[in-house]
Amino acid sequence: MFAFLGIILGIVLLIGGGTALVAGASRIASRFGVSPMIIGLTVVGFGTSAPELVVNILGAMTGQTELAFGNVIGSNISNLGLVLGTAAIIQSIDLKGKVIQREIPLLLLITTIMTVMALDGVFENRAPRFSQSDAVVLLLLFGIFIYITVQDVVIANRDDALITDVSRNHLVTPEQQSGYQWLWVLAGFALLFIGGHITVTQSVSLATQLGVAPSIIGLFVVAVGTSMPELVTSIVAAMRRESDLALGNVIGSNIFNSLIVLPASALAAPVIIPAGGIFDLSVSWLFAAVLIPIFFLRNASIGRLSGIFLLVAYIVYAVYRLKGDF
Repeated sequence: MFAFLGIILGIVLLIGGGTALVAGASRIASRFGVSPMIIGLTVVGFGTSAPELVVNILGAMTGQTELAFGNVIGSNISNLGLVLGTAAIIQSIDLKGKVIQREIPLLLLITTIMTVMALDGVFENRAPRFSQSDAVVLLLLFGIFIYITVQDVVIANRDDALITDVSRNHLVTPEQQSGYQWLWVLAGFALLFIGGHITVTQSVSLATQLGVAPSIIGLFVVAVGTSMPELVTSIVAAMRRESDLALGNVIGSNIFNSLIVLPASALAAPVIIPAGGIFDLSVSWLFAAVLIPIFFLRNASIGRLSGIFLLVAYIVYAVYRLKGDF
């Protein structure tokens, strides 16, 4: 019980650190004249995924790569099943902006590439893993993604719905600025580091006490906990009928997890894919794949029935996965 409470404390510190980092960095960027659109697409996106990034890097550096794997893949699955499903149940989500129309197929492509990378080990008769070379490939893909987003959306399509939502929700006015921006940033980094250290150590402790692999704790405790910012943001956006912001928050977080968080961990140390990891990757791919017919064959909308389907599918996956390990 103490280890579980320790994980909760670590996650709270992680979320607080990410929030402080976003607040400080957004105000500094605004002070130097950076467009709110750029702030929303970069600073805010980084800040909401900072908890996963810190946990994974610290986990990889201490040899807990199973925890790092579970955190990334578990976060991706919970974002699409738990977060998006819950948001769609509250309010139907319509696909409007050009950003999201491109990011959904891109997420499926990225997940396919990750699955193929994992299967390399199976084909070569060795333990499957994400190596440093795999990490470099994923980081290069992220560079291409950022270039296309900035070039085709921020510059050419300024009226895109998602960009409008992000700009309005994360705009920092001069009245909001103060002389303490850097303190917010430093406090954010400090909370992220402390929270990450507590989360990693207590996750390993809980896994030992329960007799399960650290990847299981990463999949269903750390991943769900660090996905709370995405869950809150998507629910609020859905209630405000800001569909593209609700959907973009989820898809963008998954892309960032796959192309920044995972490769950053693999650069620190090769991420060994644990037993059942190929199945987890396949489930992540299925969740990404099912969005294609839902959005592109159903009048570009995900209604409450589809939301219930996603949420139930996540619960079934969680019960099945946990049943096999306890």
